[in-house]
Amino acid sequence: MKKYALVTGASKGIGKSIAWLLAQKGYNLLLVARSEAELNALSVAITSAHQVEVHFYATDLSNPGAAAAIAAWFTGLSVPLSILVNNAGYGQWGNFDELPLPGQMAMMRVNIDAVVELSHYFIPFLKLQQQAYILNVSSTTAYQAVPTMAIYAAAKVFVLSFSRALRYELKNTPVSVSCLCPGPTDTNFVHRAGMDAIAELAAKFNMTPDDVAAIGIAGMFANKAEIVPGFLNKLSSTAARHSPKRLIERITAGLYKQ
Repeated sequence: MKKYALVTGASKGIGKSIAWLLAQKGYNLLLVARSEAELNALSVAITSAHQVEVHFYATDLSNPGAAAAIAAWFTGLSVPLSILVNNAGYGQWGNFDELPLPGQMAMMRVNIDAVVELSHYFIPFLKLQQQAYILNVSSTTAYQAVPTMAIYAAAKVFVLSFSRALRYELKNTPVSVSCLCPGPTDTNFVHRAGMDAIAELAAKFNMTPDDVAAIGIAGMFANKAEIVPGFLNKLSSTAARHSPKRLIERITAGLYKQ
């Protein structure tokens, strides 16, 4: 039987690398991102390289109803689903009260609402398989509050907590839930978040999307609850969990200050 994986945020960065890795493993792909042109180019490249079936759906997950539209599109394809990767997400840099509220609410819809809605829509399909997986992409910011990225970090806390709770609820089903928590990664994240002023600093700690994706996929197939790629990221996340919160907030505020 053919196996299919649905990946959001698939046209760039970690999502794109995950799509390539799953195709290498023989998975047919259902790709979701905002840019139809980028999805089309990626689909052609992956199909040519790995002879797998690739379908794509272009939508902005910040739009209300986007997740329901994806679910309807999937139903129309009449294919099974073995993997759901909730990778779409982005950040905004600045003090909460100074950033426009509509933009922050749109970010929450992508980083939180879409993860919840897509999980709810697709768990029934995943349960039909002998073995299935959900990989939710969070961040090392899930382990501490981050001044000047208050909403983004809080959203990633939600994704991690939601993933762990969902993992427990589904423990007696075929669906394994994992949460990938990468640190700085060489993607478009810094530019989209408006953080170009500290791009040089971030670059010193960057991992490549391919490395993060490989570690994430390996951890997912190994049924790991939390996956933190990279020694420094593991160290910092452990320190954040066991150090006084005020100290960690002061440190992160210094790193992300405008």
